Amino acid sequence: MITLALVQTRPRFLDVEANWKAVAGIIERTQADLFVLPELFLSGYTFSSSEEVASAALTHDGRVFDAMREVSAVRGIAICGGYAEAAGDNRQTMYNSAFFIADGAIVANYRKTHLFYRESQFFAPGDSGFATLEYRGTRFGIMICFDWIFPESARTLALMGAQVILHPSNLVLPYCQKAMYARAIENRVFIATVNRVGRETNTLGDDLTFTGQSQLVSPLGEYLLSLAETEEAVQTITVDPVIADNKQLNAFNTILADRRPEMYRVSMQS
Repeated sequence: MITLALVQTRPRFLDVEANWKAVAGIIERTQADLFVLPELFLSGYTFSSSEEVASAALTHDGRVFDAMREVSAVRGIAICGGYAEAAGDNRQTMYNSAFFIADGAIVANYRKTHLFYRESQFFAPGDSGFATLEYRGTRFGIMICFDWIFPESARTLALMGAQVILHPSNLVLPYCQKAMYARAIENRVFIATVNRVGRETNTLGDDLTFTGQSQLVSPLGEYLLSLAETEEAVQTITVDPVIADNKQLNAFNTILADRRPEMYRVSMQS
């Protein structure tokens, strides 16, 4: 069994220190094994320039990551959330990334595979690939926001053995939360989609309202948690990840095992 805390926030744009302080307070007041946070929860989302991204981008050897590792070690917990990552030899390459910190150490760092809308102007396409990790007997996979619209994302993580998919998000489209029902059922996994709330604009003419409604969907398509559409919120839930190991749909069909990859097209016809 593992206890998850879904933390739905309203970040202050480009105020990394204030955003981390707010989350640190939530962690201090909440009992859970793993805290899951939205995409780019430390910076906000609606950038106007690469300079804005760089001003909020983080490296793993910086003060904020030191603070997150310390909280994780002291509390004996894990934290997963999204941030703007400065990488490369000169730290000039920016990725839309998500970290998984457990018991004081960075266990995983995933770089978003599928960039949405204007993100491609500011972030490099993710090069980490999908991967799974184990924490307290549970196998986790990570994808970020727009990865959801590509069924291959969740399917890849399921094939790699993920029992729980962590899905930090900044959702603005009206139907993602409904689509997660299908992703959970077709892969028989738990999916924790953690979204933010609020509205942001930029000088480029973008006006985005984030749809909240963070949720946890079970391998059977049950909405185990569903948060409000417009308010910051935190909810915890304890789940048994072993449920996701049962891929048997009925006496004759087994999800994943019944796949016929030789019949599928995996690239567009030229």
